[in-house]
Amino acid sequence: MLDLVAGGLNNGQIAQRLFLSPKTIRNNVTSILAKLQATDRADIIIRARDAGLGTDR
Repeated sequence: MLDLVAGGLNNGQIAQRLFLSPKTIRNNVTSILAKLQATDRADIIIRARDAGLGTDR
């Protein structure tokens, strides 16, 4: 899922790809924010791309 966030997809698009509800995606993004101690979604994207994720899109 982090790869999809880093690829610039929104919660609805990620939910469709993973066959999950948008609320589940939102909850997972919130969990990622807490685990990475990130301030917002943009911070997650920067960190994920620095780690090599999200570049295949």
